[in-house]
Amino acid sequence: MTAGRWQLAHGRHLELGGKAVVVGILNVTPDSFSDGGLFDAPEPALAQARRMIGEGAAVIDVGGESTRPGAAAISASEEQARILPVIEALAQVGDVLISVDTYRADTARLAVKAGAHIVNDVWGLQREPDIARVAAETGAGLVIMHTGRDRDKLTDVIADQLAFLGKSLEIGRGQGVADGHIVLDPGFGFAKETAEENLDLMARFAELGELGFPLMAGTSRKRFIGTVTGRDAADRAAGTAATSVILRLKGAHLFRVHDVAINVDALAVADAMLARETGSER
Repeated sequence: MTAGRWQLAHGRHLELGGKAVVVGILNVTPDSFSDGGLFDAPEPALAQARRMIGEGAAVIDVGGESTRPGAAAISASEEQARILPVIEALAQVGDVLISVDTYRADTARLAVKAGAHIVNDVWGLQREPDIARVAAETGAGLVIMHTGRDRDKLTDVIADQLAFLGKSLEIGRGQGVADGHIVLDPGFGFAKETAEENLDLMARFAELGELGFPLMAGTSRKRFIGTVTGRDAADRAAGTAATSVILRLKGAHLFRVHDVAINVDALAVADAMLARETGSER
């Protein structure tokens, strides 16, 4: 499970492969599906970021617009007003890496200027393709996520992944993004409407390795976990950790989660088992 070095903005990098990397979710929003309104001001947002860093998050992913189904769209200026003060404050906190969760090119550019190292686009560069140019020009790490929203999907879950992400990679490379800056995310829950579709994607996750890029898993508190466990969104930490372990064993490198501590511990066990199987030091 070697992935190598992920190149990021501001001269930073992250080694991927040897150990799972946990990315803490920081929603600076009033309406996100499980934590909306809890961290929608700089002071509580920064306190939550510090808590997640203390629990073992290597990256904090800051988002200013909810991506839950049916969420109201906001303007770029409102998104920026929410996230930029938090990113600027986080940039003063130790060694933490900062990701910005946005599909807007202008927001991404301002976020990297404020201190972000990574751009995380849930529309896979296909909503505002100029966001790829921002990543290329700033040297930011780029997470390209698969989504099935606003389009017709292929019936086979992996065929649809390969087709969509293949198009996204063409956009990114065409705008000058080097492969060493790219991580792919299969977008659990994003127009994967049933538990079965998400579970099929988990079962076949290893097939995404043929794309040749490090992979991020974002299952945290998703509805399909609730369908399986019968638990509400805020009570899905254990279910999320179970999916993290499964996906680590199937080749995922980064894990975007709300509940950092339980996932850090679960992934440490997965990493220890992988090390025993391969006989390698981790």
